[in-house]
Amino acid sequence: MNQEQKHDLELLAAKVRLDVLKMLQHRGYGHLGGSLSIVELMSVLYGKQLHIDPKNPQMPDRDRVVLSKGHAGPGWYSVLAEKGYFDPSWLYTLNEGGTRLPSHPDRLKTPGVDMTTGSLGQGTSSAAGIATGLKLKGSKAYVYCIVGDGELNEGQCWETFQYLAHYRMNHCIVIIDDNKKQLDGYTKDIMNPFDIAEKMKAFGFHVETAKGNSVEAIDEAIEKVKQVQDQAVCIVLDSIKGAGVPYFENMMANHSVKFNTDEINAATNQAIQALEAYIQKEATSHV
Repeated sequence: MNQEQKHDLELLAAKVRLDVLKMLQHRGYGHLGGSLSIVELMSVLYGKQLHIDPKNPQMPDRDRVVLSKGHAGPGWYSVLAEKGYFDPSWLYTLNEGGTRLPSHPDRLKTPGVDMTTGSLGQGTSSAAGIATGLKLKGSKAYVYCIVGDGELNEGQCWETFQYLAHYRMNHCIVIIDDNKKQLDGYTKDIMNPFDIAEKMKAFGFHVETAKGNSVEAIDEAIEKVKQVQDQAVCIVLDSIKGAGVPYFENMMANHSVKFNTDEINAATNQAIQALEAYIQKEATSHV
């Protein structure tokens, strides 16, 4: 990755993070923590790695994304809007009656969404099924399956991982968002995951780890797993729930946030202003 690509991806990440904050504050509530922890990942995918065409969302040879941790839909919708899949004004209809952007992704409603998700664990099986179908067709397309660390409480994930490892499905890239928290608290307190990378290796995966807030590290990890030919592959992101906004990073209950206090709204407004200033500065400095 050269410096111009790094700059562009970091700028995209700032725009996506800004969109998430604005849309959720407008709605008054929503899954903030897990949306913010995947902002850099989604920016690298849609800004550099994916073979896609926003003007032709059903392009047959496109790469697929399955957001198994479907509650992070706002993070996905934001990058889809930034890349031109739909008008950004849609973001402010999140979770309204009749919206095309429901709380959790729906492939029948949102351009760019390849699989309906939200019931935790099931997206892993869906991704494996999509990858199997593509392989049988002789397709070279990748499937990116994004899984939450708390989601790993679901046994269905591990059944899927065993399947992927057995069939050495290197074109289904499992990405685990290890942000250390889930709905009710820290993952280590709810159901200790121990060392996720070592567990995936024990299941037969080639594993790379990367800092979840580094576009360079994420891109490098993806490039490395794409070179693996004879194993299932996984990237474990060392991420932070609520990433990019110190107030929300430090908030204990940041899985789903209600914007119903002066303190929360003031912190949100401050973050919005900082991101807008950064975006304006970086966009004009590269004109």
